[in-house]
Amino acid sequence: MLHLDKIRLTQFKNYKNSTFQFDERVTGICGLNGKGKTNLLDAIYYLCFTKSYFSKAENFNIEFGTDGFRIEGSLTKTIEAENPGEHFKFVATHKPLNKKEVYLNDVPYEKFSHHLGKFPCVMIAPDDVEIITGNSDERRKFIDTVLSQTDPVYLQQLILFNKILLQRNSLLKSFTEQGNADLTLLDVLDQQLASPNQFIFERRKEFTKKWVPIAKEFYNQISGNNENIDIRYESQLNENTYPQLLKMTREKDLFLQRTNAGIHKDDLITTLDNKSFKNIASQGQRKSLLFSLKLAEYEILRMNKGFAPFLLLDDVFEKLDESRMQNLLQWVCVHNQGQVFITDTHRERLVSTLKKIGITPFILELT
Repeated sequence: MLHLDKIRLTQFKNYKNSTFQFDERVTGICGLNGKGKTNLLDAIYYLCFTKSYFSKAENFNIEFGTDGFRIEGSLTKTIEAENPGEHFKFVATHKPLNKKEVYLNDVPYEKFSHHLGKFPCVMIAPDDVEIITGNSDERRKFIDTVLSQTDPVYLQQLILFNKILLQRNSLLKSFTEQGNADLTLLDVLDQQLASPNQFIFERRKEFTKKWVPIAKEFYNQISGNNENIDIRYESQLNENTYPQLLKMTREKDLFLQRTNAGIHKDDLITTLDNKSFKNIASQGQRKSLLFSLKLAEYEILRMNKGFAPFLLLDDVFEKLDESRMQNLLQWVCVHNQGQVFITDTHRERLVSTLKKIGITPFILELT
């Protein structure tokens, strides 16, 4: 089991200098809007991913009027019951001149990507519905987040692919600007892209075969019925090899000055009764699907790691009826053995809902 024992925040978002201790498995974080509930969840996410879930720029994580922040977390990982557990100290700092440093047990990381997967974590937040209603970028990012936590090679191949893709797109753009197309250099980049493309495609295909049945099962549990829902992994590489695709799209690439074939065009297609899910689903159905996708992610991580990851639930009570919420929390807090953090503006609602399923949470009230 993975357990966050304590976290200390210095100048992180709205926290000047705050320390929180977590003794129970289920923690409810309550308080009015603007008190820092989501920011606290984001700090926990940060110690798992070395970045914020919500802010791309590190400057947005710094308390207003200050010049840096520090996050320190104390964690325990116990794989077997008789094992006393392994203790970890995580520290991330952001100092003036945009200097960021991350340490695990006082040893600095040369590459932050090496930390990914040490403390697996699943976040569910209101804006995550974009995974369902938004463009394909959101769904690829979702898959990549899971696979990057379970397979370090996948992460490195993804980084490599994005680097070469950027070079190829820059080259295509330069052809138009300079009025000269060096196809020899383009051929070299095409060859370099082939291997990571194929690797990522195979891993994504393998992942969705395991993950989709779990997600569908969760959807039926949460919704309380057997709706005809399906999720399909769509990729150009399902029909053609990458060299074939590049040959087919080269003229289009030269005209549009960007790469039109590859795993950066992959998508997840969800249907309900053989119709586009995002076009016909109700808010409750969309929320149910979101939780299903995320909980299936949680299960994949748990099976891969051998212990349960952190589960961070931000504002989950909105737009989900009582029946679906009970079904969700029954699995999250009763069947699941991992540490859970739940935010809600209404303390009484959270305590009452959890007591109905036999859970007495530790309540952290932010004032």
